[in-house]
Amino acid sequence: MSRPQLNRPLVLEAPQRVSDGAGGHREVWQPLGTLWADVRARTGRETAQGGVAVSRMGVKITVRAAPEGTPQRPTPEQRFREGTRVFVVRAVAESDAGGRYLICFADEEVAV
Repeated sequence: MSRPQLNRPLVLEAPQRVSDGAGGHREVWQPLGTLWADVRARTGRETAQGGVAVSRMGVKITVRAAPEGTPQRPTPEQRFREGTRVFVVRAVAESDAGGRYLICFADEEVAV
């Protein structure tokens, strides 16, 4: 396996539920830190959600591994942000037997 090129800083964010003051809640995104990553496009498709066309691109994001349970280790349903681009993490797996890197399978969605 060749070493990934960790050349893009991505902000890892986790969803937080906060009270809306009317008995309900809303979701906000809490930054957990910046991870250097290698981002590779996978497959894409266009779908319709609520009558709106949405372009969904699968991406493979490789980052340095971190121990289970630490804030630097991505988990499903967290997301990465790069400026206005958002990548929602769907699954995380170790990329090598030595556990040096993690592969995050994510989706980027854009309304078209």
